[in-house]
Amino acid sequence: MNIILVGMSGAGKSTLGVLLAKALGMNFVDTDIVIQQREGKLLQEIIDNDGIEIFMQIEEKAISELHLENCIISTGGSVIYSEKAMNVLKQGGMVIYLHVPYEEIKRRLINVTTRGIVIKNGKSLEDVYEERLPLYIKYSDKALDCLNKDVEQCVNEIIKLIQETDVAHSANVRTIVE
Repeated sequence: MNIILVGMSGAGKSTLGVLLAKALGMNFVDTDIVIQQREGKLLQEIIDNDGIEIFMQIEEKAISELHLENCIISTGGSVIYSEKAMNVLKQGGMVIYLHVPYEEIKRRLINVTTRGIVIKNGKSLEDVYEERLPLYIKYSDKALDCLNKDVEQCVNEIIKLIQETDVAHSANVRTIVE
């Protein structure tokens, strides 16, 4: 089973994902890096040169073609706009939403214009946050509030969420079999 981390840019998906992979003995894949390697360009270059719509098509295609097992997958914040990509990810594992309040995201994101964040013309970072929040909730199996927690606390809480789900799943399987 894969563990898929979703959330806003700056929520800690990549940082937590690497540490989680180490703690659980799993592989780690950052879909933003996959896209950059496939395209030979930085995310921001794709957005600036090809436009947001093309970037989102590239992101959806890259994620839809991933065939991963036993991985912690850190996704780009905009993956949530693609129902197809989210369904592919959900089929292969558990989606965990890393929730960080807007004020904290704003504080963490110093480099909004170079980070490869999908922000349509005329929209603010706060608009994007408000737009994505219901989608993160819709597609996630579990959510973790990351505010005022250090990285180790978040990793430990994610492990607990995974273990709780595994225990519940095992109990359901036993009930069905019996």
